[in-house]
Amino acid sequence: MNKTLRMDADRIVASSIKAVLPDEAVARALQGFDAKSGKVVLVATGKAAWQMAKAAVDVLGKVDGGVVVTKYDHVKAEIPGVICCEAGHPVPDQNSFDGTQKALDLVSGLTAEDTVLFLLSGGGSALFEKPLIPGAELQDVTSQLLASGADIVEMNTLRKRLSGVKGGKFAQACAPAKVFSIVLSDILGDPLDMIASGPAYPDSSTCEQAKAIVKKYGIRLSVEATALLDIETPKELDNVETHINGSVRELCVAAAKECAALGYEPILLTDQLCGEAREAGSVLASILKTHANDGKSLAYIAGGETVVHLTGKGLGGRNQELALGAAVGIAGMSNAAVFSVGSDGTDGPCDAAGGYVDGDTIDALTAAGKDIFAVLKDNDAYHALQAVDGLIMTGPTGTNVNDVAVALIKA
Repeated sequence: MNKTLRMDADRIVASSIKAVLPDEAVARALQGFDAKSGKVVLVATGKAAWQMAKAAVDVLGKVDGGVVVTKYDHVKAEIPGVICCEAGHPVPDQNSFDGTQKALDLVSGLTAEDTVLFLLSGGGSALFEKPLIPGAELQDVTSQLLASGADIVEMNTLRKRLSGVKGGKFAQACAPAKVFSIVLSDILGDPLDMIASGPAYPDSSTCEQAKAIVKKYGIRLSVEATALLDIETPKELDNVETHINGSVRELCVAAAKECAALGYEPILLTDQLCGEAREAGSVLASILKTHANDGKSLAYIAGGETVVHLTGKGLGGRNQELALGAAVGIAGMSNAAVFSVGSDGTDGPCDAAGGYVDGDTIDALTAAGKDIFAVLKDNDAYHALQAVDGLIMTGPTGTNVNDVAVALIKA
């Protein structure tokens, strides 16, 4: 492993994530907050929910009750006046349902003078859920979608129809109280109705689109679930004010700033990266090969969210698979590295934030008895990278604004 490139990668990751923590974004949004004369209750959900809730209570001083529903191991401490719940992600579990019910109980019976401060971040589609079908079936549908290669917009278009809180339905449950929503975006282009499946935003998707997604990916649904696809979601909400703060573009800008501080010339390729993770990694490797002999230190930055089409039963996530997808292309290059990381600190169903590879990775994998093509076929990026010290571990970060991948060339 090239220790210099790895140290640079770790610095870029740490600095980028620090720059997009939600504390400042929440404080900025609350500058325009008017609580009127009634109660203020707080509901926060998503991977960044605890951090956002803590920042909000710090700014406001107190709230008249609150519920946080976030991922396991993401609650860092108690927040005064707020019940903190941890639940399943990326597949919802009973704690998701129970935590969401606590939030619904909190907002029931409010008046037009009251305000619900709703703090939303990515991951809420699994964490914030009141299923309209049996919980076990919803879990199965979620698992099918995750394995299908469907992108996040497609997944959420379908999940809205099966939920009692998604697609604007939570805002309806809060009425006549006003909902003041602060959103941390984890979807390309920041579509407010798709982030965490839009619990407090009018839904732009249609029943016909949901049915087309079921057909496209061969999703198995019960008769009851199929019938829900004919029930349209709310298209207008008159009790919601929404503020979007934080996005993948800010993550990319932060990465570029740290790359420049380390002596690289940063080049932003895109903040809309999508498609198959391993193919995205291969493209980044191709770019590095083109510029390997330019005599410059260069950093190519791509933000967004790729997908993995599961063909095996291994462990890993899209960022680790992207990195391994680049490993073959840069094999033998002494001055090249590719790394990719999820800003939330978790990549897929494991404890790694992402993965790192350089020109020595393929040889190291071979020495460890790992065949790169077999690893990718089994979607087992985690154990392969673990064997060559290629995992990037940050722990839960408190934010969630997509992923950033960086391809480095050292002069």
